[in-house]
Amino acid sequence: MENKDQILIYKASDGETQIDVQLQNETIWLNRQQLSILFDRDIKTIGKHLNNVFKEGELEQKTVVAKFATTAKDGKSYETEHYNLDVIISVGYRVKSKRGTQLKLN
Repeated sequence: MENKDQILIYKASDGETQIDVQLQNETIWLNRQQLSILFDRDIKTIGKHLNNVFKEGELEQKTVVAKFATTAKDGKSYETEHYNLDVIISVGYRVKSKRGTQLKLN
C-alpha cells in the first residue's frame, strides 16, 4: 500500500475554528499548538496532560510521538513534536473538552 502524506482540515461546528491536520501512516498527527486549538485550552494545560499520559504509562511516547519539519512564520524550518490519534483521544478525555468531541474531517 502506497503511503502518501495528506493534509486534512478540521472545522469545529461553530464554523470559527479550523485546523490543518497531517495524515501520515494512517493516523492523524497534531502538534501542541494544534491540540490547544482543538480542545480550546492553553498550551501549558495541554503540556501537563501530555506529560501525565506518558508519566502514568498510558501510552508509550516512542510509539505515538513523531517529529515533523514545519515552517515557521520567519520562514525557517523547525522539527516539531506531533502526537498521533491515540494521544489526541487520551488528551481529549483528560481535558474534558466539548469541542474535542466535535471532530469532523472534511
